[in-house]
Amino acid sequence: MNEDTEIVAAPLSPDALIAALTDDEGKLSVLERKLAASVLADVNFATNASITEIAARAEVSPPTVTRFCRRLGCASFSDFKVQLAKSAYVGLRYLKPESVTSTAVEVAEDIVTKAQKALFEMHRALDLAAVEKAAALISGAEMVYAFGSGGNSSMIVNELQNRLFRLGVRISASNDHGMNLMLSAAAGPGTVVFGSSFSGRNQELARCFALLRERGIATIAMTQSGSPVADAADVVIGVNLPEGQNIFRATSTRYAYLAAVDVMANLVAYADRPRSARILRGIKEQLIRHRDGDDRQLLGD
Repeated sequence: MNEDTEIVAAPLSPDALIAALTDDEGKLSVLERKLAASVLADVNFATNASITEIAARAEVSPPTVTRFCRRLGCASFSDFKVQLAKSAYVGLRYLKPESVTSTAVEVAEDIVTKAQKALFEMHRALDLAAVEKAAALISGAEMVYAFGSGGNSSMIVNELQNRLFRLGVRISASNDHGMNLMLSAAAGPGTVVFGSSFSGRNQELARCFALLRERGIATIAMTQSGSPVADAADVVIGVNLPEGQNIFRATSTRYAYLAAVDVMANLVAYADRPRSARILRGIKEQLIRHRDGDDRQLLGD
């Protein structure tokens, strides 16, 4: 194929445009691959540059750029730039994952190091006044609901329930948007609602918080500061950690959330030490009697 050959492809969705530029199937010509590589190397530049500037950077002619855009299914160069701008949110890190080594030793070090960093950063930035206020609300609540959906936040609210029931707190975790809305509508005086959202953009959770605020029910959010969920909550425990480029590693922010939950739960335990100790002793007695036979197993669980 030469520069004068034009093959018009079927129109691409914005999501598929960057994937087509990566040319995993080898459909692009040499010049087209060169142009695609130049675009992918700096998507922001390509989105804002003129056709002459893009051609110069890729060392091809402007007509080549025009034919290239049409080949990708775009009506024109302008249309290509519009589609490229819409595609940017997909994230190049998912289309061009960072090159990482993957031996067991290296993976283990990477996971543990990132977890340690997440814990350190969370501890350094944690708003302890907000955590204390949240613990006080939970300690004085007649009923606590914990709302969280998706893989990470579902785990967090279920862990909160696991931590608090053994301290005598009446708590129920829910991972269903519809149930969360109904529980919010039915919540009575003395109820406190905790919500987890890693992104802070869980619109259903924000809607529940708005309803609860209208009804005078206290809410606690563990989420990104300044997000829609944070704006809708009464008390915000902000967890604002950057993520790396390795898409294969699970988010290390999970460890920060778990640690923040443990800090809050510990404060709840200390708010009524006699009650907490009595219930924990009763739980441990049953575990020893029916499972362990002695008191050498892990505390609390």
